[in-house]
Amino acid sequence: MKKHSSNLSKLTNQAIAILSVIGFSGFPLSAIAETFRLREATVSDVNQAFDSGHLTSEQLVQLYLNRIQAYEDKNAGINALISINSNALAEAKELDRERQEKGKRSPLHGIPIILKDNYNTADMPTTAGSVLLKGSVPPDDAFTVQKLRQAGAIILAKANMSEFASSDGWLGYSSLGGLTLNPYNLSRNPSGSSGGSAAAIAANFAMLATGTDTSGSIRGPAAVTGIVGIKPTQGLVSRDGIIPLTLSFDTAGPMARTVRDAAIALGIMAGVDANDYRTLESQGKSHQDYTPFLKAEALNGARIGVAIDFQGGNPEVDALTKAAVAKLRELGATVEVVDFSPKLENLWSLMEKVTAAEFEPQIENYLKTLNPSFPDNLESMISLSLSNQIANSMQALNPGRIHSFKESLEHRELADIEYLSIIHFEFPQVRQEILGIMQAQKLNAIVFPTMLCPASPLYTIQNDPTYQCNVDDPYTPGYLANVSGFPGISVPMGFTEQGLPLGLTFFGAPYTEQELLGFAYAYEQATQFRRPPANTPSLSDESRNYSYRQ
Repeated sequence: MKKHSSNLSKLTNQAIAILSVIGFSGFPLSAIAETFRLREATVSDVNQAFDSGHLTSEQLVQLYLNRIQAYEDKNAGINALISINSNALAEAKELDRERQEKGKRSPLHGIPIILKDNYNTADMPTTAGSVLLKGSVPPDDAFTVQKLRQAGAIILAKANMSEFASSDGWLGYSSLGGLTLNPYNLSRNPSGSSGGSAAAIAANFAMLATGTDTSGSIRGPAAVTGIVGIKPTQGLVSRDGIIPLTLSFDTAGPMARTVRDAAIALGIMAGVDANDYRTLESQGKSHQDYTPFLKAEALNGARIGVAIDFQGGNPEVDALTKAAVAKLRELGATVEVVDFSPKLENLWSLMEKVTAAEFEPQIENYLKTLNPSFPDNLESMISLSLSNQIANSMQALNPGRIHSFKESLEHRELADIEYLSIIHFEFPQVRQEILGIMQAQKLNAIVFPTMLCPASPLYTIQNDPTYQCNVDDPYTPGYLANVSGFPGISVPMGFTEQGLPLGLTFFGAPYTEQELLGFAYAYEQATQFRRPPANTPSLSDESRNYSYRQ
């Protein structure tokens, strides 16, 4: 017996596969033949290949770097990334050694991920996409980045983003990173402000990315690039070390191609942080592992509300939303109509006033943590933006962003009566109405299209007759989650006739991520809408066959 085991350990993988079929000296082996394919690979796929010994983290990082080199060229590619970690391969090699000696830290051990470039990294620049912060390396990692690294994740790259997390009409553009394209249609944008993160995951530059969501900035990009985006309850994930836009709304969250991968990342990102007071509310309300809640039958018996206020933007969006609701019924859900008050149908007029009031003091608090060579106040940011050095260069700021800077400069006082009224009276009423409806109708969640229209044309395209959007603001459904602070998860719900992805949002009460993830997973598994973009096909060396013993 021992002799047989010793001999088997020396056999080639091919011989093991043969012996698994015919047996060996009366002791049959059970082997499964697998093919690892990088494109669309999940965290589970990679860990299985790791565990079998047929893939290393170092090899995985190199495979992703190959894809980035092939499809990321700024002149003809997606342009989703703003910087790449030059130490990624070395870090992967060290994590491979650790895996061999001590085992894996978590499901993300040795997994390369992409960070939106407003997450502080002490070993890479963090710029918020702005030439104003070009080369700025913060003093330490964001709290969430620390958690991801502790879990064994490798920061592969930083993603391009709308400058200082606000698109102001130029979706996908930043002065430092340029214009990111939608992998499904290179004449359309990937939305914003987490458009770089979304495009990178859709194009298979990594399995996971982080985003931030202030007014739909995780869910919108996820919807138009056919991936999953989670905007958690505000307080579930720390914002410490993330460049702020509006702390009343800012929320950090994961982006992935599958609900399971997003759930794995959320469990690692979530947690109490003494430096973000909002996370103190999440004590005892988060989970280190959300995957046990992912059940194919999760919708059976659930009560789901359908918001009828968010329609009319685009006929294909309306049709696919109707089909999604029919699928929810088919999966066993009871569906109820939800009719919000006119105030909740578009909250932007209130949100923009809060952003104008909060941006200046909050961004200046962040700037003061940086090297003195960078601007330390909003006036300096505006002055530098308008200087000949920048304004007449290829890295000029979006004029709309400068206009927003100036608007913020005019709202210097957080003691402003209108601002305080919105924060302390208007927004609590929004939360009360949502919870009141859910309680009165005994709803587990509410669904609606993530965006009212498909991805819009690049701002550089003046006229595109193929684009139809009958509303001024296609992002209105997403504002509910930002103003209330409640969670929302966007999952793919199909494609337009032109092949553009659309998303469906599951929205719920605070700290019900586990329930929403279950619903999203059940819908995802029943529909399987995710498909990779044709513009970023597999490379020749991305697949490999192997077998492993079960």
